[in-house]
Parts: sequence; structure tokens; C-alpha cells
Amino acid sequence: MIMRNYRITAAGLIGAVALGLSTVAAHAEATWNWLKPEVFGERAILDGSEIIEFSAPDRPLDQSHVPVYIKTKLADGRTIKTVYFIVDENPSPVAAKFEIGEGRSEVSLSALFRFNSETDTRAVVETSDGTLYMVSKHTKFAGGQASCSAPPQGDPEEIAANMGKMSLEHIGAKTAMTELRPKMNLTLSHPNHTGMVLDQITLLYVPLKMVSNVEVRQGKDLVFSMTGSITLSQDPTINFDYRVNGATEMTVIARDSDGGEWTRSFPIGQGS
Repeated sequence: MIMRNYRITAAGLIGAVALGLSTVAAHAEATWNWLKPEVFGERAILDGSEIIEFSAPDRPLDQSHVPVYIKTKLADGRTIKTVYFIVDENPSPVAAKFEIGEGRSEVSLSALFRFNSETDTRAVVETSDGTLYMVSKHTKFAGGQASCSAPPQGDPEEIAANMGKMSLEHIGAKTAMTELRPKMNLTLSHPNHTGMVLDQITLLYVPLKMVSNVEVRQGKDLVFSMTGSITLSQDPTINFDYRVNGATEMTVIARDSDGGEWTRSFPIGQGS
């Protein structure tokens, strides 16, 4: 009798889990069915698993700074035009759009994003002939406060004083001038206010102030131009590779939705 009851309980649990998984899957599909035409219209999107390497954590430790990475490579003469990062269940699902400089058939990109809840995360790559490719991954929610309504971390006065400061560093050994595609880490000091955070003192919402655009140039050549959103983390961080063109400096121009603009040039080494 005890064993029978146990079996019934186990069956019930298995059924509940299956029902929960099917409900999550149905919700995710419904979200994407609404979102896809909003972003891409009626354009076809092909499976990108053959050309895109994609990673995002199964269950992020910090939902306010979730690393998402892609590497995409074409071997048929086409080049990469645009890379989209999409977080389906966020208030601003198109997390970032990267327009890539001309002539790149291989691109590596990663950035830190806010995840508001359990969600499907996607990377969509547009090639030079207009074809779209996509990969996706499901990320679970670790619990706690939704990151888009969580207050910025740190002292508000210090955050304001540091706004617009940047750092740009080579990733790995300082041998960039001997590499064909060196990698860089860019960090911009900015709260990236979502407009969804309630000030506990004034009981008013902190106004939206998000990073709207980041442009990176190697000499005169465009490396990428990124259109941002509130899904970018506080102090947005972007890792990217670039193709050596002989320029000795890299210039970063960052803009926010409040009219702020910051420009800084960084030496990157002879022949980089």
C-alpha cells in the first residue's frame, strides 16, 4: 500500500513537471511568435547552428550581469552585416544590435545583459546578402527581484561622477600586433537606468537614461556600431574582436538617451 501510494505520487510529480515544461515551452513560443514580426517582419529566419557558436548560462548567478556570447563565421564569400542579441521576456527584448564594419566574415562578440525573468535568449545574424540566421537557448530564473526594476549598484553620487568613463584593454597576452584578430574588452561607466526603478526616498521612478549607441573605430575603419537598450547591464561591458588594419589607435564614442556623449581614443599598438 505504501509503495502504491508512492507510485501514484511519483506519477503525479512527473505529470506536473511535464505540464510545467510544456506550459513554459508554449509561453516561449507565443512570445517569439509575437516578437519576430515586430523585429524582422515577414523575413525568413534560418537555423544558424552551422555558422553560429552561442552561449548563455543555464541559470545565471547574477541576473543583472548575464554574459551572452556568440562567434559566427562564414566561408562562402559573404560577410556579416548585423548581429542581434534578443532576450524574449525582457521589457526591451532587443537587447543590442551590432552593425559590423565592412568585410568581416568572422566575428566574435559578447556582452553583459539584464535578465528580468526566465527566458529564451537568441542571437540573430544578418549576412551581406540579407539572409537571417538564428540560434537560441533557454535560461532559467534564479529568483529574487527582476533585474530591470532593481536599483543600480553603488553610491548614486559616485555613479554620477564616473558616468562616461571608459576602459579598453586587450584580452589575454599583450601580443595584439602579432594576431590577425585580437580581442578587446570595453567597459563604459554608466548606470543604464531602465526607467522602472522606484526611488525609495522620493517614491518616484528614476528617469530613463540608457546607453543608446556605442561606436568603435580602428583608425577610420568602423569595427561596430551598437544600438543599446535598457537590457544592457549597468556599466555595459562588451568583448569583441577586430581585424588588424595597421591603425595604432581605437576610438570609442558612447551616447545615451539623455543627450550625453563621450569620446575617447586608446592606443592599441603598432600594426594593430
